[in-house]
Amino acid sequence: MTTTGEERTGPPPPGGGPWWWDRWRAAVLDVGLAAVSAVECAAEGWPFAQDAGLPVSVGMVFGFLAGVSLVLRRKWPIAVVLVAIAITPAQMGFVLGVVGLYTLAAAELPRRIIGALSGMSFVAMLIVTYVRAHQGVMHGDLAISDWFVPFLSLTTALGMTTPPVLLGLYVGARRRLMESLRERADSLERELVLLAERAEERAEWARNEERTRIAREMHDVVAHRVSLMVVHAAALQAVARKDPEKAVRNAALVGDMGRQALTELREMLGVLRSGDGMPARERGVWGGSDGVAEPVPLAAVGVAAAAAASRVEEASPGGGEGVPEGPTLAELEELVGQSAAAGMVVDLSVEGEARGYAPEVESTAYRVVQEALTNVHKHAAGAKTYVRLAHRAAEIAMQVENEPAPESEPGAEGARLPSGGNGLVGMKERVSALGGVFVSGPTDAGGFRVSAVIPAGAA
Repeated sequence: MTTTGEERTGPPPPGGGPWWWDRWRAAVLDVGLAAVSAVECAAEGWPFAQDAGLPVSVGMVFGFLAGVSLVLRRKWPIAVVLVAIAITPAQMGFVLGVVGLYTLAAAELPRRIIGALSGMSFVAMLIVTYVRAHQGVMHGDLAISDWFVPFLSLTTALGMTTPPVLLGLYVGARRRLMESLRERADSLERELVLLAERAEERAEWARNEERTRIAREMHDVVAHRVSLMVVHAAALQAVARKDPEKAVRNAALVGDMGRQALTELREMLGVLRSGDGMPARERGVWGGSDGVAEPVPLAAVGVAAAAAASRVEEASPGGGEGVPEGPTLAELEELVGQSAAAGMVVDLSVEGEARGYAPEVESTAYRVVQEALTNVHKHAAGAKTYVRLAHRAAEIAMQVENEPAPESEPGAEGARLPSGGNGLVGMKERVSALGGVFVSGPTDAGGFRVSAVIPAGAA
């Protein structure tokens, strides 16, 4: 039995064969099988008409119409099997019955319908074969014993019904399995596409986070020192003629801070140029082994920026070979002293017993104070500022509060600094990343306050 053109009972997919066929090849196969069945039934209609006392033409036309119904096997397999059962007593339609049962078993139909129609076909074939064989024995047309008639009938009925039904069930199960595998493959493909899109989204998110971190580190490296340089330059301009010695000290401070800022920037930009200090697997495009320019990953730039930021508070570029992990709270007095040297009236108070914290905690606390002092230089030059640090049992708290800026401050116009609006955002991001709380805003007296609380065990 050929399995070309698998049976389908649902609507055909668009762009297939004619009418209810999904392919032209299936249509040609069914028309060919229907032609064979029509010829067979028409030929068997001759003896049927003679036995029934009907005109031969009527018997042949009846057989032809019954046989040609096989062309509908894919659309109405139940009807085809019923026609085959109906013409079984006329001893015609063997091709129709066999192909119809195969199509019925392979179709997407309930098993109870397949079982019922297969049983009806088996019983019909068994009864007709038994009656015809018994009549042949009685009339002497068959030279067999009476006891052999039931065996012959049972064997014939089983041979005409069981093989096509079993083959149809196998083909239908195989088709359903293939469709299930195709659906699973399509589902896996969709999942892979989805995973690829999510991976791209995660990569984009990681790139954005790394850009933000690089910008924050570079801001911390440059903004504070440049702000102090501008303040000292304005003070230098104000006292240059009145106090030459103080002008010389301010000029030296400006020079030192400028050199330190340049050193830190050179370290970060050097990574972009050569990728020195990075593992080979993390190197980007600059500094490849073959000399071909390749882009540096943002992560490598971020590492370099963080390393440069950790050296902000070093006294000089060549002060030592070791590189500290980052600014610590022990350097807070020096930070406040730099602002005081720039002319700020600043008061530092520390509560509680100082102890060691995780490097991330100390670095973040230091950066909060540093950025808050930088903002005072930018927006409230000359205002008195209070820096408070509290060591508590489970957390460390810091607060930087400034009074309103004086209405008239000598050199204030020259010391006016631009603001990018990213300082408070960067501080909040740092504190939030460690599970802390950050609050900032104006005070009732007209000044500004920055407060942060960081868990002592944050890492």
